[in-house]
Amino acid sequence: MHTFQPYPADMLELNPFTKIGKEWMLITAGDKEKANTMTASWGGLGVMWGKNVAYVFVRDSRYTKEFIDANDTFSLTFFKGQQPALKYLGTVSGRDEDKIAGARFNVNYSDNTPFIDEGNLVFICKKLSSTRMTADQFIDPKLADTFYKDGDMHTMYVGEITQILAR
Repeated sequence: MHTFQPYPADMLELNPFTKIGKEWMLITAGDKEKANTMTASWGGLGVMWGKNVAYVFVRDSRYTKEFIDANDTFSLTFFKGQQPALKYLGTVSGRDEDKIAGARFNVNYSDNTPFIDEGNLVFICKKLSSTRMTADQFIDPKLADTFYKDGDMHTMYVGEITQILAR
């Protein structure tokens, strides 16, 4: 396992449009008994309710959603490179196989919150809210027509970033 050190939020310099939208991240949830991860390119970082937060979007059909719903915390792991492994983790379901091992990644923990050890930056997040998106919420109906033709909607999770770890 790699050694991760706490990293102060006020020293964090990253472009979320690049880090999330182009380089992608892994959302990981579970506990020391069982965890699952998924690749995500939708989300953001900011301040809400007086706290540093991350917000992520997870489709109803994703196995990782069950782990997020069942636990109080989740993690976001960021990488330099690793696109083939991240693509694999975004297309294979943890219901069908041990996809973390299949990607040749390992699970590490901060307290009981799992994260992916091969990353170089990790946000540990405490769940603050979850909001399921519905088609009637869209002001622009083309969004529902374009992204949700099959009805597989997202839930938006807002998590307080309680710890940042770097290696």
